[in-house]
Amino acid sequence: MSITAEHVDAAAATAGSSRASGNIFSPQGNSATRKLARWAIGLTAFLGAFVINEPAPYELLLIVVMAMFLMFGMRLSRLSITLAIIVTVFNLGGLISMFTMSGYKEIPLYLAVSLFLGLSSVFWCAAIENDMGRLRTVMRGYVAGAVITAMAGIAGYFDLFPGASVFTLYDRAKGVFQDPNVFGPFLVLPALYLAYGLLYRSSSLAALRLAGLTILLAGLFLSFSRGAWGVIFVSAITLYALLLMIEHSARMRLKLLVMGFAGLSLVALMIMVALQIDVVSQMFDQRAVVVQDYDGAERGRFARHAIGFQWALENPLGIGPLEFGLTLGEDTHNIWLKSLMAYGWIGFIAYLTLTITTLAGGARLVGRDRPWRPYFLCAYAAYVGHILLGWVIDIDHWRHVYLIIGIIWGCMALETNHQIKKARSQRDVFEVSTI
Repeated sequence: MSITAEHVDAAAATAGSSRASGNIFSPQGNSATRKLARWAIGLTAFLGAFVINEPAPYELLLIVVMAMFLMFGMRLSRLSITLAIIVTVFNLGGLISMFTMSGYKEIPLYLAVSLFLGLSSVFWCAAIENDMGRLRTVMRGYVAGAVITAMAGIAGYFDLFPGASVFTLYDRAKGVFQDPNVFGPFLVLPALYLAYGLLYRSSSLAALRLAGLTILLAGLFLSFSRGAWGVIFVSAITLYALLLMIEHSARMRLKLLVMGFAGLSLVALMIMVALQIDVVSQMFDQRAVVVQDYDGAERGRFARHAIGFQWALENPLGIGPLEFGLTLGEDTHNIWLKSLMAYGWIGFIAYLTLTITTLAGGARLVGRDRPWRPYFLCAYAAYVGHILLGWVIDIDHWRHVYLIIGIIWGCMALETNHQIKKARSQRDVFEVSTI
C-alpha cells in the first residue's frame, strides 16, 4: 500500500491507454495536449465546488470539455458504454413517466439535466480509462475546490467579513452551494483522500494535508447536515476497514490503529471546542435529534415514504418527475422512492442496476494492488456512504455523486484493460514457447 502519486503517472503511459492512434489526448499524445487535457478535467473537478447558481460553471465547462474530448477521439470502451446505457434507461423511465401527465411544466429541462449528469459519469469513466494519470489531477482539483468552499462556509457561519452570510442558509454553513445538505456530503471524498494521504503519502506535505482535512471536517460539521455527518462516519469506517483488510504489513496495521485513534480524538476535540460556542451548541442540540418534527409528523418524511411506495404499486410508470413534491408539499427525500415516482419501475430497476454493478464491480478491485487503488478506495468508501444517504434524501441531481461513480467505473475499466493486457502477454509467451 505504499503506492505514490508518482507511480500513477509512471503507469499512465502504459495502462488504460487509448488504442486509437488519432486520439491526441491519450497518454501517447504529445506532452502539451496531454497536459492540456489533464488541466481541463482538473479545472472541471475544481469548479464542482461552486454551485451557488444554475447552470453552474461546472456544467458549462464540462459541456465544452466533453465535446472537446469526444471530438478528438476519446475512446469509449464496452464498460463505459454499459454505464451510458444504464443512465440512459434510467432517464428513459422519466421520459415515459412524463408522458403520463397532462402538463409537462419544467419537466423536460429537469430530465435534460438528469441525463446530462448521468452521462457526466460516463465521461469521467472514459477520461480516466484513457489516461490513468488524470485521476491525480481530478482529485487535486476536487480537493482544492472543496477546501475553498469549506472555508467560505466557515467564514459565513461565523460572519468573518461583511457579506459572508451569503455562504450560510438557515444558520447553517453551505459554502458556495445552494443547500447545506449537498455542501456537507460534497466534502466527504476529499476528506477521505487527505486522510489517506496522511497515512500513506510522503510526510513532507503532512502538515498541509492535516490543515486541509481540518478545514473540511469543520465545514462539514457546521453544515449541521445529519446526512453529511452520517456519510462521513460510514465512509470513514468503510475506508478504514478496507485498509485494515488489505494491509499485509504488521507495522502498517499498527500505524492504522494508532492513526485511527488519533483521528477519532481529533474529531472529538474539534467537536468539544465547537460546542463551547453558544450558537454552535444550540444548533447542534437542535440538529442532533434523530427524528425531527418534519420526519415523524402526520404528513412528515416517513409518512410520505409510506404513501409513495403505495402509489408505486398503483402507478408502475410513475406519477411524473416533480409531481410528488407538488402533490404532497415536499419531495420524496428517498432516492429509491424518487426513482419509482419520477422514473417509474423502469427507472427504479435501472438505478438499482447501477447501484449493484457499481458496488459489486468495485468490490472485485478492493484487494488488487494497482496504481489506481488509492483513488478507488476513497471513491468507493464515499459511494457506500452516499448509497445509505439516499434512503433519506434525493441524490439523483448531485453532481459529485456522478463524479464518484465515474471514478469507480474508470478504475473498473482500468482493471479490465489490465487483465486483457495480461492475458495477451501470457498468450504471446505461450505461443513463443511452443514454437
